[in-house]
Amino acid sequence: MRRSIFACGLLLALAGIPSAVAAAAGGNGSPTAVAQHVAQARANSIDYWNAKAERAQAATTRWLTVVRGRPPQHASHTSDANSPRAAQDNARAWHRRAVAAWRLATHPPHRRAWYCIHHREGSWTDPNAPYWGGLQMDYSFQSAYGGWLLKHEGTANHWTPLSQIWAGVRAWRVRGFEPWAGTAHACGVY
Repeated sequence: MRRSIFACGLLLALAGIPSAVAAAAGGNGSPTAVAQHVAQARANSIDYWNAKAERAQAATTRWLTVVRGRPPQHASHTSDANSPRAAQDNARAWHRRAVAAWRLATHPPHRRAWYCIHHREGSWTDPNAPYWGGLQMDYSFQSAYGGWLLKHEGTANHWTPLSQIWAGVRAWRVRGFEPWAGTAHACGVY
């Protein structure tokens, strides 16, 4: 019984499709009007997915800039796809890249140690020279490990906390926790 009710409903729905297409085409059921409506729907779908891809690419660039201290040099641009499926695939690929870049940026090495150092050093927005920001970076330190940020955003007190931490990570990879020797020792890292 259920199957026959479902089948009848399906037949009625399928019977209404031509009239729905004609109504969407402005009441004119001519093949030209229907084709124009389908072409417009296709173009709208492509535009939608291309816009999503562009937003995901911008997010990827933003997160990689946090990690590297500068924008990626060879950031490939989204290509405007010419089919809805290709545009959707492109948007999904960029979304995956954006999520991966976000994960990387929000999980720096020794994250707890950096927050501990920050709590003992100063506010993320500390504007007082000669040391700026939450990790108390002097001008030469900022220039060495965050030169692009220093040039484009100003001193470390204008950087996001994650940008400051990643400048610290870049320094840590070269010098260890030596720039914060006393504080790092108090935080249990060496």
